[in-house]
Amino acid sequence: MEKFDRVKLLIGSENFNKLQNSSVVVFGVGGVGGYTAEALVRSGIGKITLFDNDKVALSNINRQIIATTETLGQDKIKAVTDRLLSINPDLKIETHNVFYLPETADEFNFKDYSYIVDAVDTVTAKIEIIKRAKEWGVPVISCMGTGGKTNPTMLKVDDVEKTKGCPLARVMRKELKERGIKGVKVVYSEEQNIIADGEKTENKGKDRTAPPSMIFVPATAGLILAREVVFDIINKE
Repeated sequence: MEKFDRVKLLIGSENFNKLQNSSVVVFGVGGVGGYTAEALVRSGIGKITLFDNDKVALSNINRQIIATTETLGQDKIKAVTDRLLSINPDLKIETHNVFYLPETADEFNFKDYSYIVDAVDTVTAKIEIIKRAKEWGVPVISCMGTGGKTNPTMLKVDDVEKTKGCPLARVMRKELKERGIKGVKVVYSEEQNIIADGEKTENKGKDRTAPPSMIFVPATAGLILAREVVFDIINKE
């Protein structure tokens, strides 16, 4: 069998061709976005554009699909590009080793893309990505907080306005409402955040601390994001 024959058996050749002719932008290729990007490529998405300006660190090994002892110190963009092309050498891939923020947003225009995935972890970037997607009229899905959680069965997909129990989603609801932005699909968890007694989180600088994490929730959230993208593209009129 060819590498995508089993995909075609599940969704049909016509729908597979839709995926082959689609282009998706993924912002952030870490604990969530790395799994999203790989799942999209393994599903047959023909073109993918990736944004990330981080490097693979030792602290990533516990949960990020691109983090191995061989990729330590590499730009995440390089690590994920090498991995995705090893899966599908015919993939059309565009990469940007940059952190997407309002200051850099004008450099990029994705109005002709099929879908936009927000898998970054800063509110400012998430708002800018969603705002631009709405302006371009491109479908967007955003991942809420996955740190401090262990139960992937508590992940849900819904409009951000209907979320509950997620601190990041609460902030996003407020910020998006203030900007008059509605109809944003998100992946989120209602599981209460966890941190082991007596443990401290790593200081990431700029008043940010790294949340405790294991692979289960970020990886599953990434796969859910990819599934939503794939079937939204297939079911689009």
